[in-house]
Amino acid sequence: MDPVELGKRIKEARLARKMTQSDVVGDFITRNMLSQIESGTANPSVKTLTYLAKVLQLPVNYLLPDELETFDESENAADKDIEQLVKMKNAFKRGEYSEAAELAMPLTDTASIAYDEACAVLAMSHLELAKSAPDPKTGMSHASKAQSYADKGIFAKREVKASAVLLYDELSEKL
Repeated sequence: MDPVELGKRIKEARLARKMTQSDVVGDFITRNMLSQIESGTANPSVKTLTYLAKVLQLPVNYLLPDELETFDESENAADKDIEQLVKMKNAFKRGEYSEAAELAMPLTDTASIAYDEACAVLAMSHLELAKSAPDPKTGMSHASKAQSYADKGIFAKREVKASAVLLYDELSEKL
């Protein structure tokens, strides 16, 4: 949504509630800033829009920019990511670690909504693959990958990294 349309919506909502600009701003923003927002000469942050929506008793999405329209393309990508995520988790649950890792790889793009889960599954899958590797060199490769993915995302686990490091060292001694 363009700034002028956004300002118009905010001003209409304020006037419909018979509020002055001073009533709306409180201690959060200045009256001057609200005036600029309402005139379309300033672009408020999402935090400011969230505040204004609350004060004006509006749903937040009523004030969010139409950048959400650009998510139409992203929605398809997000749907595909979710579908891939479910397949990845199911493969991991079945103990099919190679398949889980393969399914997780495309989700390691930080723009993916499944990034955190993909990194966690990659770390744990590679750790399991390292444990059952046919030879030390292959095991070390998987342990190394487990280490690198164990640090990424919000589900990063020190335990997985520590196990991978120990296993790597153990396997390297066999070479």
